[in-house]
Amino acid sequence: MRTPTVDIIIPVWNNPFETRNCLAAIRNYSPDARLIVVDNASNRETELMLEEFSEPLDDAALFMKSEKNVGLVKSINMGLALSDSDFAVIVRPHVLVTPDWLDELIDAAKLGMSCPICLGNNSNNTPRPVKGISRMETSGISFSVLALSKDMRNEIGDFDEDMDGGAWCLADYVKRAATHGYKVFVSSGSKVSVGQATVYGSDERIAEITKNSFSMFQNRWGARKHFAVYFGRIVDIEALQKCVDILLNVARHGHCVTLLLHRKQNSIFIRSGWNYLHTSIELCPISGLFAKRDLHKKLGVLKIKYPEIVTVEGFYGALKNIEENTINFEEILALLPKQQ
Repeated sequence: MRTPTVDIIIPVWNNPFETRNCLAAIRNYSPDARLIVVDNASNRETELMLEEFSEPLDDAALFMKSEKNVGLVKSINMGLALSDSDFAVIVRPHVLVTPDWLDELIDAAKLGMSCPICLGNNSNNTPRPVKGISRMETSGISFSVLALSKDMRNEIGDFDEDMDGGAWCLADYVKRAATHGYKVFVSSGSKVSVGQATVYGSDERIAEITKNSFSMFQNRWGARKHFAVYFGRIVDIEALQKCVDILLNVARHGHCVTLLLHRKQNSIFIRSGWNYLHTSIELCPISGLFAKRDLHKKLGVLKIKYPEIVTVEGFYGALKNIEENTINFEEILALLPKQQ
């Protein structure tokens, strides 16, 4: 079986010591991967470091220099344009990879894209699989480290350069991937250490780009939502399975789901492995004693935590006379783009 080829793309802007440590760790722990370094108009000190580092690498690395700072997203796309390998992995210079970081990351990206477990004080609170699970689907990705399959990139393209270098550009990419049937995973078998990322642009410029990116995302895809779903007391496994399949697709498109489950339902979910389908699907058990009162209480807590939360009745009449402005399960489907 052929070993997949890998390009590692590192967008660089100054910080020569941090960048050198990042590059050295990549070479040390993933020597068979090719480096694609994009120098985003760095200072002379960084240029000299890159020249010194690249000298012994020959064909093991490609170096591209931009004469002006074009921003994070465009510099990443410049590196992706040079990649012709089976997988492209973005690694920013504030990241230190660890032993065995790459194999599991690449294996997880075969169905689309994947990210590792990020360790450190600046890990951006990236999602993690539940304890004991090596890999889970997620929507919470980061530009710190992100592996992309060539098949997916060929179909959906690269990142939108009119959007920010953070949440909304990534959310847009997740939506595009989901619309074409690709999946996103976080893998506990791959770990990296994350420091403080270099910020591109002034605070005012960043705020403006973020605002515009949010508006673009909303116009393109609509609002990201959080749903509280209550099935009533039904324990029909086949009926629940159909709902779970739909909710998994909802989570793949970047929405969040909290499932309010009676005791028997919660047991079914755990036995069926539905408690670790996606990091954006959360199980919320309802007490067996005074269940209706506990349901009200938990809905109240969710509404305080997520003021815009939408309540959903999983089966007809499940929330009747309990919650106003509740939508039925079928209405969720209208929020999902048709798969291409």
